[in-house]
Amino acid sequence: MEKINVIDNSFLRQFETEAPGGLAKIEYAQQERKIFLTKLVVPSQDSANDFSDNFIKEVLSIISERNISMMPTSPEIVRFIRKNKRYRSMLPIGVRI
Repeated sequence: MEKINVIDNSFLRQFETEAPGGLAKIEYAQQERKIFLTKLVVPSQDSANDFSDNFIKEVLSIISERNISMMPTSPEIVRFIRKNKRYRSMLPIGVRI
């Protein structure tokens, strides 16, 4: 799949990208050196899993580059982290999901 262009809309506190059917977004709240990923919204359900996984990967890449911890509170993102153990190192120390 082609690379997804993700924009950090800090005013609305969300990562966003164009998706089939509209705007996909991951809402967040940031505190000190942690970012809480609170909600995933993907407009179209056609092949939404593949798109969602790629979108989450791109967002986690951005967070990793910023060298901050992430705390997923969205059920979809928690499921993704459980399936992809390599991202667990981005969780705050002592947090397990």
